[in-house]
Amino acid sequence: MVHEWLRRSARRTPEKDAVIWGQDRWSYAKLDACSDRLAETLVDLGVRRQDRVAILTGNRPETVVGFYGTLKAGAITVVLEGGTKPRRLQYILENSGARVLIARTDQAAVVAETLAEMTGDLQLIWVGPDPQGSGGLAPGARWDSVLEQATSSANSPLPRCIDIDLCSLIYTSATTGNPKGVMTTHHNMISAARSIIQYLGNRPDDIILDALPLSFDYGLYQVIMSVMFGGTIVLEQSFVYLHDILQRIVERGVTGFPIVPTMVAMLLKMRDLDQYDLSKLRYITNTGAALPVEHIRRLRQLLPHVAIFSMFGLTECKRVGYLDPAELDRRPGSVGKAMPNCETMVVDQDGNEVPPGQVGELVIRGSNVMQGYWNDPEMTSRVYRPGPYPAVRWLRSGDDFRQDSEGFLYFLGRKDDMIKTRGERVSPKEVENAICEMEDVAEAAVIAVPDEILGQAIKVFVVPRREGLTQTDVLRHCRSRLEPFMVPKYVDLVSSLPTTAHGKTDKRQLQKIGVR
Repeated sequence: MVHEWLRRSARRTPEKDAVIWGQDRWSYAKLDACSDRLAETLVDLGVRRQDRVAILTGNRPETVVGFYGTLKAGAITVVLEGGTKPRRLQYILENSGARVLIARTDQAAVVAETLAEMTGDLQLIWVGPDPQGSGGLAPGARWDSVLEQATSSANSPLPRCIDIDLCSLIYTSATTGNPKGVMTTHHNMISAARSIIQYLGNRPDDIILDALPLSFDYGLYQVIMSVMFGGTIVLEQSFVYLHDILQRIVERGVTGFPIVPTMVAMLLKMRDLDQYDLSKLRYITNTGAALPVEHIRRLRQLLPHVAIFSMFGLTECKRVGYLDPAELDRRPGSVGKAMPNCETMVVDQDGNEVPPGQVGELVIRGSNVMQGYWNDPEMTSRVYRPGPYPAVRWLRSGDDFRQDSEGFLYFLGRKDDMIKTRGERVSPKEVENAICEMEDVAEAAVIAVPDEILGQAIKVFVVPRREGLTQTDVLRHCRSRLEPFMVPKYVDLVSSLPTTAHGKTDKRQLQKIGVR
């Protein structure tokens, strides 16, 4: 079980830092004991095996305790982004059927607004002091009271689990409608984590800085993996204050740094990066979206001693593939091959494998693949294809890929993001990569806008690296690098791109802006 790895690490190195948050340090022994006490409290509150517990506390040690305490109680975790709004929060609580919500006291107003629209018996556990001027808190247990008697309780009569029990519901945005709850078992999560640890070469002396939301599988798995190999996690609230992040990397001797493309764009805009001693940093990982080739080149120049892992994954199976850093200079546009214990194939619309070089949909199979979407059998049935062997099925990624003759994969874009213009299909990623080759460009995002003649026209939002860049510069570069039908019709120069809570470029928001 996922939580059993915490017990193992606590027995091996009880006084070692498991989590660092600002000046607050949680040893493995403390984390293990506090999650034991929380598990007992959850059982006392009526939580039973495979009930759901929602955790709204954000990137804090309490979320880590909540995660492992929930699992020890035999329940299913639902880790939510700390800034979740009432409407989305209500939907997820009702959809998951959560029995308990763990929230911070400074979120009391959001929780109150959410509860006012709900029926049912939702138990609350409040973290933090009473908020001032809020009119009080809804009735619930207090975090400090839950943990004040925390002691080692390895023999506590907590529910027994098996590895095919659900471990987590990870809610991910759907292209239409409400968010989907991705069902992952203990076996799914352990299998994925083991494969990633294997190719990253993680070891107990690794210190990972995690500024990614713990509601994001990429952020949550940093904790799961670190506990499994006995490392240390340095938690940060966000990546907004870049200088503080870099200073923390230096102070804590960080060896591993998971990022997303927007973080790279911010790093590359810095002019004083060489002032920070990043000599202990051993690797950087990127997923969420593919890095532009030019960004990879610049990052390699800035941090030549750091191994850069370009990776690809989706919430439904955590990770799919990675590019060995030794291959990065030869094939910077590739996301590599399938990771250990995972298999991929590029197929046409009928499910037949396509030859190398041809575009198709990536499908995946392996023990990392989810069980389906919570309470949504219809959507679940849409994302699976029959597999090559009895009782085997492929997970459809919904992404267009091509594979070269040596088996390396290249991400082209979401199938539903492909632009149809002048009778041709255009990958937004290909246009973005071409524009990001410009020295004066920090970021670029491409969308389609309606056009009476072309069907769809290409529009690009460009974030300049410095003043002086013009729309004409961008279009001239595109005409020199792209086929005529791929050249944008519209160019908007903007100061920044909107991002989701997970750090990805928010193309839905750009779409709203773009069609005005």
